[in-house]
Amino acid sequence: MSEAANIEIQKPSNSMKMLRVMVGIGIISALLIVSAYELTLPRVQQLRAEALEKAIFKVLPGTVRTQTLGINADGDLVEIADGDTPEFTCYAGYDKNEKLVGYAVDAAGQGYADIIRILYGYDPEEQILIGFQVLESKETPGLGDKIEKEQGFLDNFKALDVSLANDGQLRNKVITVKEGKKQNSWEIDGISGATISSRAIGKIVGESTLKVVPILYHNYIKVDDTQSDKKQIESNE
Repeated sequence: MSEAANIEIQKPSNSMKMLRVMVGIGIISALLIVSAYELTLPRVQQLRAEALEKAIFKVLPGTVRTQTLGINADGDLVEIADGDTPEFTCYAGYDKNEKLVGYAVDAAGQGYADIIRILYGYDPEEQILIGFQVLESKETPGLGDKIEKEQGFLDNFKALDVSLANDGQLRNKVITVKEGKKQNSWEIDGISGATISSRAIGKIVGESTLKVVPILYHNYIKVDDTQSDKKQIESNE
């Protein structure tokens, strides 16, 4: 009886020791994960910033300098300061003569496998999209990832019509059509074998341009008019 009692008394003691060991291992593992994250975060952020800058240069050919902009409460584009978190962010690109090349717009939406994040270039003077790049995607290799590689698909964005009507809104919404069925300048020729992914791109671009392009265009016109007035005053002087 005494041996049995001793066994019963020892069981909780062994369980507590095991629990303490498991808790200790968990705490150490958590600390290692957090430390690794903190140590690698600056490098990850640097790589992302470099990748984004390269993408901006790609979708806005001729750009040598960029400026990050947000939209204030009045609907005006303003330069973003450190710590600001505007609802909308875009990137203005300027050439070597400090002339505006266009705006690079970040947009995202649901693809076949997961969220697809893209960047497209907008030329307000011509009212067209002039570039496109996928920033993040988990689409199926060999199929859905053709939206990143298929040259015929990428060519859709060299002069995609996003012009505005007299009411200040997009004249035609950007859409994806079946491969080979494109008839209008605002349509995206889809990819056979990657139908869902290419349609997803059309939806992302279509919804983003509906909201963003009117704001960018009207701000461009406002700035352009201001600069023209300034030049006129200087010439009169």
